[in-house]
Amino acid sequence: MKIIRKELETLVDEKYREFSSKLIPNINNVLGVRLPALRKIAKRLALEDYEQYLVETDLIYFEEIMLQGMIIGYLNTSWKDKTKYVTQFVPKIDNWSVCDSFCTGLKFDEKDKKDVWLFLQPYLKSKEAYEIRFAVVMLLFHFVDKQYTTKVFSAFNKIRHDNYYVKMSVAWAVSIYFRDLPESTMPYLRNNKLDNWTYNKALQKITESLAVDYETKNTIRSMKRKQYK
Repeated sequence: MKIIRKELETLVDEKYREFSSKLIPNINNVLGVRLPALRKIAKRLALEDYEQYLVETDLIYFEEIMLQGMIIGYLNTSWKDKTKYVTQFVPKIDNWSVCDSFCTGLKFDEKDKKDVWLFLQPYLKSKEAYEIRFAVVMLLFHFVDKQYTTKVFSAFNKIRHDNYYVKMSVAWAVSIYFRDLPESTMPYLRNNKLDNWTYNKALQKITESLAVDYETKNTIRSMKRKQYK
């Protein structure tokens, strides 16, 4: 909607635009609106006529896409009602920033967890890089749970995609699982089907965590694979 676009254009921070553009490769439509300002607008629109904005396809700026994702997260509706909007939004994701912000804000009730898990399965098996990253990041934000570790690790083992942001999302997720559930994750680190790059990157991210003790970090470093695929 042009009214919202004009509002965003009044909030441009040139220094922030330059900073953000450097962090998001291959994206040249960053306007330069800070996230707190975007969230404020999203919260307001989620209480107004959000349907009209969520179906808008004439989007010019990175922030307009980010805003749509935020609105979906703020909707005071059931997961079942949100799925329509999530399904429409995921194909618009073309960078890690929109993906991760969307996943962070996409909350749901505990009673809907099984339904969310089932919803994510086609994305985990997708051939599209950011569909896979969407599913993986949803898992690391919302499924670090002992009840799901076996199924999550099995899903990670089956992901085969050469995109850097897919591999990084899996490495990141494994490191988060280790940080929060080390006893469940260590056996997986010792016996997994991750490609060598993703596996070694996961180990690196574990050793960078402030939540992992010195002795454990040494053990993790000793597990590095010497050959890359």
